[in-house]
Amino acid sequence: MQIILASKSPFRATLLKNAGVAFTAQSANIDERAVEAPLYKSGATPEDVALVLAEAKALDVSERYPDALVIGSDQTLSLGDEVLHKPADMEAARRQLLRLSGQTHHLNSAIVLVKGGQTVWRHVSVARMTLRDLDPAFIGRHLARVGTIALQSVGAYQYEGEGVQLFEKVDGDYFTIVGLPLLPLLNELRREGAIDG
Repeated sequence: MQIILASKSPFRATLLKNAGVAFTAQSANIDERAVEAPLYKSGATPEDVALVLAEAKALDVSERYPDALVIGSDQTLSLGDEVLHKPADMEAARRQLLRLSGQTHHLNSAIVLVKGGQTVWRHVSVARMTLRDLDPAFIGRHLARVGTIALQSVGAYQYEGEGVQLFEKVDGDYFTIVGLPLLPLLNELRREGAIDG
């Protein structure tokens, strides 16, 4: 069975590749902000939003590859009731890290499997992430070192890289933090007969 990851994320692709899963990657053609806007107005939780976005991506790719098992994934970052997005530029990344400094936020990582245009499985894992109190000058130095890679993450950090230095405490598994809850996904891929098990 062909497996397609409906994502352009190099981090998600690396996780799957390192797990020995044979797959191809195809980007979904959806407007994420347009999909999520009505959800917030209806009172959807950040977990719900992540699930809807993951499902929209998988369904979009499944239309083009109806015989494949398509993995859709998305992640929201919630600080209290507010959902934050990827920073648009380095100044926005600086402001994002200042805002998260000393706070606990949640990374809500959703994963959906779609086959033949039908959703066959949904899952959300949540990680609680507590940043230490960050000195504004340190934030500037940190961002200067890591560069624009900070713009690839909703939190303006890469936990799998130098961003780990920003944290005081983490409750959640590594795969959820990176954005692909791998252990539940592998279990479901085995159940679907898509990988050996």
